[in-house]
Amino acid sequence: MKVHQTHDFYLKDESDFVQTQQSLKHKINLCPTIHPDSIKTCAGVDLAYWEQDGEPYGVCSIIVIEANTKEVIEKVHSMGKISVPYVSGFLAFRELPLIIEAAKKLKVEPDVFLFDGNGYLHYNHMGVATHAAFFLGKPTIGIAKTYLKIKDCDFVMPENEIGAYTDIIIDSEVYGRALRTRRDVKPIFLSCGNHIDLQSSYQITMNLINQESRLPIPVRLADLETHVLRTFYQKNHA
Repeated sequence: MKVHQTHDFYLKDESDFVQTQQSLKHKINLCPTIHPDSIKTCAGVDLAYWEQDGEPYGVCSIIVIEANTKEVIEKVHSMGKISVPYVSGFLAFRELPLIIEAAKKLKVEPDVFLFDGNGYLHYNHMGVATHAAFFLGKPTIGIAKTYLKIKDCDFVMPENEIGAYTDIIIDSEVYGRALRTRRDVKPIFLSCGNHIDLQSSYQITMNLINQESRLPIPVRLADLETHVLRTFYQKNHA
């Protein structure tokens, strides 16, 4: 898959992080660019971390499935030392190098990428799902397992029904949705990444839910794969 080198993601200074996010904000596109019914392939993206000899390492897994059959048609990964320290609000800079490296290995070009993380639901609307889209050039969706509290605003718990949701509104702007994908299970937090609208993101996500998890299938598979890969590299990486 061709990945666009739109800007440097190896920045380490917090002021550079802020400047980059601010420069990209006005380029975010939350209009529908793809119809959920036209999607043929979906990719899930997740990362896992560990320490070795006092150094941080990470692995990124991308799992591509066929949208109708839900069958896995490709999986790739990347592994390496993490060069960017963790700074709250700037996680994308830490994760992008491995995401981009893994995406370059894809032979299938997914119609949409779903990330285990936030998109527009972010302090600067620049969660990893949004930021990564500038490199991937594809619609992206953020799927977070925990709520990122912004400006001290809580979310309203959706009803205990499959597909129920409440919009997360901060300063009169919709940042995302608290979404109940299964009954009697905690909600997930859905937000647009880029090149997509919230309703399309909702439809795509709900079409990828089964009885095994509250997470969309490709995100869950990527999450499971990162744990397998992390264990492998912890045992075998010198």
